[in-house]
Amino acid sequence: MAESSASATVAQHGQPDIVSKRDFLKLTLGAGAAIGVCAIAWPFIDSMNPSRDVLALSSVEVDLTPITEGMGITVVWRGKPIFVRHLTTKEYDEAANTPLNQLIEPIPAADRVKPNHHQWIILIGICTHLGCIPLGNKPTDPRGEWGGWFCPCHGSQYDTVGRVRHGPAPLNLWLPPYAFESDTKIKIG
Repeated sequence: MAESSASATVAQHGQPDIVSKRDFLKLTLGAGAAIGVCAIAWPFIDSMNPSRDVLALSSVEVDLTPITEGMGITVVWRGKPIFVRHLTTKEYDEAANTPLNQLIEPIPAADRVKPNHHQWIILIGICTHLGCIPLGNKPTDPRGEWGGWFCPCHGSQYDTVGRVRHGPAPLNLWLPPYAFESDTKIKIG
């Protein structure tokens, strides 16, 4: 009976159902080669991931406590200058009361700040004309006619909420993604 089942298997497949040493060696060699390729490729693929310092800069936390009213600071996020300014009530009110038809890119001041935090403006500090860095975050910097930022390269001027008011710049200063973690702390990115 054992002979009949073995001969039936040979008849169906044309070869006996026996794993030879050669088949085992081929399987072992193939598995070893696959593991070797993975071991060599892994460091190469892993080197394409962002470095730790880049990952650390993907978001920046800013303590707002030392920034007094009317003062601004510059922080760096993803290699870009970020302007953080604590607006006075007068600065915000002047920006909020500006008629939109006087603006090159008409956006209300309320849309440039976070709700319940209208005293803080956070902007990417790169001129929208040719990518210069406008002046105005230091108290000694010229701020232009509207008290915001002034780009000395071609004369673009921005108001206190970063809207372009004069010059060749076609757009307002961009807003980075940010959120208030508390009343005294923001997270950019």
